[in-house]
Amino acid sequence: MGLFGKRDDMIVHGTEPYNAEPPRCGLLNARTENASFYSRNHGSVPHVDPAAWRLTVDGLVERELVLSLRDLREQFPQRTLVATLQCAGNRRSGLLAVRDIPGEDPWDAGATSTAEWTGVALADVLETAGIQTSATDVAFEAPDLAPLAQPPQPYGSSIDVAKATRREVLLAWAMNGEPLAPIHGAPVRVVVPGYIGARSVKWIDRITAQAEPSDNYFQAVAYRLPAAAAHPDGAGVALTSVALTSAILAPASHSTVPAGLSTITGYALAGDGHSVARVEVSQDGGHTWGQADLDPQASPWSWQHWRTTVELPPGPVTVTARAWDSTGATQPESARQIWNPKGYANNSWDRIELTVVP
Repeated sequence: MGLFGKRDDMIVHGTEPYNAEPPRCGLLNARTENASFYSRNHGSVPHVDPAAWRLTVDGLVERELVLSLRDLREQFPQRTLVATLQCAGNRRSGLLAVRDIPGEDPWDAGATSTAEWTGVALADVLETAGIQTSATDVAFEAPDLAPLAQPPQPYGSSIDVAKATRREVLLAWAMNGEPLAPIHGAPVRVVVPGYIGARSVKWIDRITAQAEPSDNYFQAVAYRLPAAAAHPDGAGVALTSVALTSAILAPASHSTVPAGLSTITGYALAGDGHSVARVEVSQDGGHTWGQADLDPQASPWSWQHWRTTVELPPGPVTVTARAWDSTGATQPESARQIWNPKGYANNSWDRIELTVVP
């Protein structure tokens, strides 16, 4: 095993803070093994004693709560949910091929993973605290110090009350049936299905109901699409729901495969409240398309794997995939259309190049 118990072939973009993704072949299972699950951090991984950990719930609530891990387990109904998390920088490498994005990690398609999460509904905790009608947002704070922020500050984020009070949002202490590891937010993390991973705050120790979004650097400055590419320092739009996307997992790009029938597999994921309607695959660079078979969805909040068999002729072949969601929307054709100076939300058609031999 590699660093933090991860697989040896993780693609490591940095060790301090630790940021890594699995190779695409590490995502072929419906649920991602903990050793393969991607990791995105903004500071050193804190090691919090579960027995000493406390969660404060304050702000615009009728009663402030201070909860231990035992309190969470015993005072609220336990929930288990399969959900996919995806970094806003997933597939940034495709945007980097268009134009450089200084200071940003070149994530491939592995900055997304799926797990079974166990915990309690954030909505139940907020109900017990008596969230007031004047609250519009629920902010999360954690102890990990992020030097990227100026000045350096603990990581934080927020989601609106409408999302926070939906029962899929969890305060989770287990992942795939195992207690959370420190790298994944132990002892407790937030899981916000359908939203970018930046909103699923790890090592959570404070929840605040308030009348405005969090002013934390990672809500107010980072994880925003600039109002215009020419003005990257503008306020822009805070990223929430993940963008409809799909990616090819096998065969690997730039690999050599024999001519004839070949199986192409991948994943597809729709944003908050939407589902994948179909996935199409082209073996001629997008001139003609065939429909792939979709695996059943484990939950409304998880990706779907897909597969199709195509006849590959000898020579260089470009295989392309695109998805459609339940609203009829599809992915943009080119990363050039959606390039932005932070490299977020690349959901353009995914392509792999193959050398096909007789």
